[in-house]
Amino acid sequence: MSMKRIVRVSLEHPTSAVCVAGVETLVDIYGSVPEGTEMFEVYGTPGVDIYISPSVERGRERADARRWHVDTGLEIIVVMNSPSNDLNDSHVQISYHSSHEPLPLAYAVLYLTCVDIALDCDLNCEGRQNRSFVDKRQWVWGPSGYGAILLVNCDKDDLNCYDQDNCDQHVHCLQDLEDMSIMVLRTQGPAALFDDHRLILHTSSYDAKWARVFHTCGPEDSCEAYRHVLGQNKVSYEVPRFHGDEERFFVEGLSFPDASFTGLVSFHVTLLDDSNEDFSESPIFTDTVVFRVAPWIMTPSTLPPLEVYVCRVGNNTCFVDAVAELARKAGCKLTICPQNENRNDRWIQDEMELGYVEAPHKTFPVVFDSPRNGELQDFPYKRILGPDFGYVTREPQDSSVSGLDSFGNLEVSPPVVANGKEYPLGRILIGGNLPGSSGRRVTQVVRDFLHAQRVQPPVELFVDWLAVGHVDEFLSFVPAPDGKGFRMLLASPGACFKLFQEKQKWGHGRALLFKGVVGDKQINTVSINQVLSNANLISYNKFVQSCIDWNREVLKRELGLTEQDIIDIPQLFKIERRKAVAFFPDLVNMLVLGKHLGIPKPFGPIINGRCCLEEKVRSLLEPLGLHCTFIDDFTPYHMLHGEVHCGTNVRRQPFSFKWWNMVP
Repeated sequence: MSMKRIVRVSLEHPTSAVCVAGVETLVDIYGSVPEGTEMFEVYGTPGVDIYISPSVERGRERADARRWHVDTGLEIIVVMNSPSNDLNDSHVQISYHSSHEPLPLAYAVLYLTCVDIALDCDLNCEGRQNRSFVDKRQWVWGPSGYGAILLVNCDKDDLNCYDQDNCDQHVHCLQDLEDMSIMVLRTQGPAALFDDHRLILHTSSYDAKWARVFHTCGPEDSCEAYRHVLGQNKVSYEVPRFHGDEERFFVEGLSFPDASFTGLVSFHVTLLDDSNEDFSESPIFTDTVVFRVAPWIMTPSTLPPLEVYVCRVGNNTCFVDAVAELARKAGCKLTICPQNENRNDRWIQDEMELGYVEAPHKTFPVVFDSPRNGELQDFPYKRILGPDFGYVTREPQDSSVSGLDSFGNLEVSPPVVANGKEYPLGRILIGGNLPGSSGRRVTQVVRDFLHAQRVQPPVELFVDWLAVGHVDEFLSFVPAPDGKGFRMLLASPGACFKLFQEKQKWGHGRALLFKGVVGDKQINTVSINQVLSNANLISYNKFVQSCIDWNREVLKRELGLTEQDIIDIPQLFKIERRKAVAFFPDLVNMLVLGKHLGIPKPFGPIINGRCCLEEKVRSLLEPLGLHCTFIDDFTPYHMLHGEVHCGTNVRRQPFSFKWWNMVP
């Protein structure tokens, strides 16, 4: 991994040099060529390979037992592949010849000590081809790629500590080491060499900001043995004299990729020659490894659920019970945030997004805490952060946070192929304004973070027409047994009007919406006839439909979808303060737990004893093998401009696909 070293030989006295196994050393003979020299011979002791490179055009040749013309363009290259047992136990001899003299004019001897030095880490991740000889200075994506991986050590393995594990310079418990990647320094050669040579582990001041290195300086079963030697304010470390052939270092990531950080971190080990008292140290060899910090990865609603989160507040007991029953059917763990912790902030979807990080040796979930900072703001850090459960957040420096920064406005598609490019981990979906307009957008620091992860390239949709402004108000994804393995559900005023017109045609125009709603506030019922005769409602929903249709085309293009991949779910909206809110509970804002769907109960028109909206949704989704459960969220959520999805959150299984096998 180092540039060729040049060693000059002398006629006056033998020369000594250190070479590194497998690394070429150039021997310069031209400073000591005797007068009258026309040719030379060169040979080495066993284990020393010698090559002559007469010119760039001819390439190298083995020196063998032949004479070579002295030529200023000629190079002598020495390579040793096995470390020495003792100092200067190999040598190269050069004899200088003239056609006028039967014996050599002079001899020069170069004594060699070979040392084998390698800085190694896990370059061949799961699913990749095994590559023994790769350029460790590079990190290459894809199944044919290579490169080591770091996890951001953002969990808290010792619950007695207040901070995350990546926030201090200590190892507080041995479990913390499991989140780190191992870097090994292997050294073979005579121990006496290091009487006047040093090994320095080092990194740049830029890279030191993103990772931290610990070195074992005692029994490995003691936390005190792990010493912080590199990273943050430490850019170099002299490796102590060896007790064996290997020194193990533990490396942790400190920060996720972001606008100012590509995710790549390099570490180097350099062998320094300190044998000459009259000169400063000189570098002999440098080996380098590159790590990529693992990205934060979102999980789509089509992945199997593991744990459901919901808040208990004063008026949602029945809602929590319904979610608990759905979680039971789906085989999920249920976590309820009590009222004394949520302080009546029920919007747990908006507070956080649950994803994960993965390396070949470890995978763990990581909660992304939104910058909305409502009454739930302490829940992700105080209640979710813990052993093998990480935490990350991004906060703008100014007051640029809007409703779009709540994470109901942060979703991810299932895996897709679009425009000939594969997205095996799907694509992140965030809401914003129309191109060129001055409406609301997700704050820059969150957008920068999402783009920097690279493995789920974001698509920005148009949501500024909505009062709340979240993508989950008009779309969701459900698993399907055929096609692409999923369907995208889109809210559709057009489909709703068509359904109501059909019911009106069959004589059900007097059927009422909102009949049976129970709550503190009286809700006026509305008939199908009244809906279909409300010119303002019809006109406004045509506008809403145009906004959804604009997003539909973006989604088809960016996710590679066809009309067969999309299901239109009947839904109407109404205008409040020039923005749209759901007219009845928003059916696409659902909780997806495998085949079990928790859908807002719409309180639609009752026809033949059944809600026609529920019946329509069942007819669209149950053929896919899905089970529809309609949950009454009207008073505790819908009246506050949210629904089932807004009031729940889900931790899901990670993708089986390994992110390093993709090509961004």
